[in-house]
Amino acid sequence: MALLELKLLNTQLQSVEQSTSPYHKQIVSLQLITILWMCAEAAIAIFAALRAHSVALLGFGADSGIELVSAFVVFLRFKNIPHIDEKRAARINGLLLFALAAFILGSSILAFTNPRFRPEPTYLGIALLVAAAIVMPWLSTQKRTLAAKTNSGSLKADAVQSSICAYLAWIALGGLVVNAIFKISLADPVAALLLLPIILRERLEAMQGKSCSDCAR
Repeated sequence: MALLELKLLNTQLQSVEQSTSPYHKQIVSLQLITILWMCAEAAIAIFAALRAHSVALLGFGADSGIELVSAFVVFLRFKNIPHIDEKRAARINGLLLFALAAFILGSSILAFTNPRFRPEPTYLGIALLVAAAIVMPWLSTQKRTLAAKTNSGSLKADAVQSSICAYLAWIALGGLVVNAIFKISLADPVAALLLLPIILRERLEAMQGKSCSDCAR
């Protein structure tokens, strides 16, 4: 009982420290920018992917939507919203990532075996991925800096998510550029398959319950 009270007190003290931190408003503003960007990124990526039958771009867009949940959880935490169950959210993300990996694998096989599902070049998708490859590392750097100043494990974990999004953008971009320049449509599903190890690693960590609260320990 004493241990439980001590943990509760520690959580309350961390919340007070975060809310009174001089960097608190910066973190909330940064997370709001992240949420707005991820919403636009996911929507444009999925729209362009469906038009061009791009498996790589669709995988990137779907993963962006899942990472949006991570940013939103951190945003709520710094807004001092009570009852935020980060471990449950992490495990739900893990299940969604597993479904995404299965979808990418099935769609890639379909693109390899059926010419009707071969992806077409999408310049909208290329422009989006170039933007994501620039914006996401910047967001990650800002979050890492603020996480170090505030000793916030949850913000540090979200910074890692932003870095992963940048890696995914570069991989997907490679497939789309090769398809657009050299008309090699199979480069798109190949790039999609290269996304799988990163997505599955995210899924494994989420299913193990490595939430933002764990990162703070």
